Amino acid sequence: MASESGPSVDRAYRRTIRGWCLYDWANSAFSTSILAAFFPPFYRSLVIGAGLAENRATAFWGYTTSAALIIVALVAPVLGATADHTGGRKRYAGFFVGLGVLATASFVLIGQGAWFLASGLFLAASIGFSGANLFYDSLLPHVARRGDIDQVSARGHALGYVGGGILLVVNAIWVLRPALFGFPSAEIAVRASFVSVAVWWAVFSVPFFRSVPEPLVAPRGRGRPAIAEGFTRLVQTFHEIRKHRQLALLLIAYWVYSDGIGTIIRMATAYGDEIGIELNDMVMALVITQFVGIPFSLLFGRLARRIGAKRSILIALVVYAGVAVAAYFMRTALHFYVLAFVVGTVQGGSQALSRSLYGSMVPKDRAAEFFGFFSSSSKFAGVFGPLVFGVVSHFVGGSRAGVVSLVVFFVIGGLLLARVDVEEGLAAARRAERAE
Repeated sequence: MASESGPSVDRAYRRTIRGWCLYDWANSAFSTSILAAFFPPFYRSLVIGAGLAENRATAFWGYTTSAALIIVALVAPVLGATADHTGGRKRYAGFFVGLGVLATASFVLIGQGAWFLASGLFLAASIGFSGANLFYDSLLPHVARRGDIDQVSARGHALGYVGGGILLVVNAIWVLRPALFGFPSAEIAVRASFVSVAVWWAVFSVPFFRSVPEPLVAPRGRGRPAIAEGFTRLVQTFHEIRKHRQLALLLIAYWVYSDGIGTIIRMATAYGDEIGIELNDMVMALVITQFVGIPFSLLFGRLARRIGAKRSILIALVVYAGVAVAAYFMRTALHFYVLAFVVGTVQGGSQALSRSLYGSMVPKDRAAEFFGFFSSSSKFAGVFGPLVFGVVSHFVGGSRAGVVSLVVFFVIGGLLLARVDVEEGLAAARRAERAE
């Protein structure tokens, strides 16, 4: 859809972009109400209710998060390669959305102290969430014109902040005033919020599946099973990466700094809960993060147009490093509010521009395959942040040293990103597209 023009084509293009962006609106409810707000403290309460120490509760949450990331990382590249072979990106996305929605809705069944069941259901929900994101992200180079890709990615993240923020506000009001809505307790309101996330995710995924076309693929390896062809193409991709050295360097940089970002998202409320910040304060601070993120995601899209996506991401990483240092000294709810505001200024922009920068340097006909590497690499790398957090909490008896250690991820990731030659990477992608 990149080169054609005219009123009807432009309408179709806008409809496709809207449908693609709305999936961010749909799945961000899981990021906000589940990953960031309610599930980490809920999980810690289950572990503590089973008679284990508080620092163990934080550690087990870190281990569970790491396990979910490892599983997705193992299957993502093969799934991506298989989708490029079969052309079934939306079909695979639908499977993972269904898995994530069902597992999330099942959180309501978790009994007191049943932290092991909670771990299993969270693993399933996380696999659904991350697996669907793989195929959703891989469609970005197909739905957006090359000159629009930064803005489209940023718009998706901005809509995600709006959608996730709206449901987070609703869920927060339920938890803060449960009797007003007929809930007998705040705990029941938290469980109801889990169901609301599943419903929100399912309903608002519909425009994506209806409006975004499945990209055409040239058949390869006809007569062979799709998974077998997926493994074959996966091996080929390792060789193909050699022709995209700047893309590979970007991947390594992303591995490192996204680990720090992901750890902040996943561990913030667990850390806050451990140092005595009330759930009400943490949830309200996360609401601030969501709504600050809306304009700043769009601003980062405009900033990328002026100074480039790479420089814009580097600015965000400097801010993140400052947040990690400041979090070490956090003592009060006010500190949590301030840091939540600062994170909101860079979180959406850094993620959106990382996705679009990578997408612009990927050959379109192998987008799902390369985004499989993008997803799996970030998941493999993302294991280390929560794992470090968990190990430190387990053996040191607290998480302050763990949170300040995240500075290393942002510094090393930023230094690697600074070495990426974006123009060379774009030229390599164009050469690969012409060669196909």
